[in-house]
Amino acid sequence: MRLTVEQIITYQTEGYLIVPDVLSADDLQPVIDEIGREIDDRARKLKAEGKLQALYEDEPFEKRYASLYRDCREIGRGLDIMTYLGEAMFRHLGSDKLLDVVECLLGSELSCNPIQHLRAKLPKKYAGDEPDYFQNVPWHQDCAVTSPDSEASEIITFWMPLVDATAETGCMEVMPRVFKQGYLDHRAEGGTMIDPDKLPEAEPVLAECTKGSLVIMNKYTPHRGIGNRSDIVRWSIDLRYHKTGANSGREFQPSFPVRSASDPASVLTDAEEWRRLWQSVKDEKGRKLHRV
Repeated sequence: MRLTVEQIITYQTEGYLIVPDVLSADDLQPVIDEIGREIDDRARKLKAEGKLQALYEDEPFEKRYASLYRDCREIGRGLDIMTYLGEAMFRHLGSDKLLDVVECLLGSELSCNPIQHLRAKLPKKYAGDEPDYFQNVPWHQDCAVTSPDSEASEIITFWMPLVDATAETGCMEVMPRVFKQGYLDHRAEGGTMIDPDKLPEAEPVLAECTKGSLVIMNKYTPHRGIGNRSDIVRWSIDLRYHKTGANSGREFQPSFPVRSASDPASVLTDAEEWRRLWQSVKDEKGRKLHRV
């Protein structure tokens, strides 16, 4: 899939774009299956340690994790792309269907940015006493979690849900056109958030997005996550890409080429090498990941 001229203009004007049906259910199923296996492995280990009584094996992907988390929050400790390092997820980072869209905005020399996350937004009824910002992610810009020396880099967020992201399941809200103001001061309280005194007066837009679709955002676009009022987990993948050779905003973490017209051999295709790159920087104590 290629973006139309109209879609590119919309992104460049509004600072965000929702692109429907980029990936099919079949495209996403290997990633979903892999996440399911990781959760199952964790659950069985916790049960063997006496920390879980039930495995909830009959529950579907959209619900099982919530039941396990309710019984033992340890199930979610360190559950992220760069910690479980799955083969299917690695292949997904370099998906041709995804990169065809990325190329329309960044050109043909593309690197996967190291800021990448797997997120499970629980139904509110299962969240218990977890901090409110887990449900209601405060207004922020993605550039706030990059180093200031990457200001010149065009780092674009590609956010995709693994279930339908709606007002009920907890989609995002975005502020159109505000990206033109550049970086806004942030605070490190209740999660990294735009200083309320600097929050622009803009009418938010609900960024509902179906499974397999994308929400693309400029790094200066303010956005927030709303609470999950449904009975399913709102799973999503948050990826970022930048032009190869540009500052990634996380120079101590691995970015790597995923597409190159000038040097195809430079593209990383070995999942074991990807794992090695991440494992070599596992100790991040003392490193500042956010600007504030």
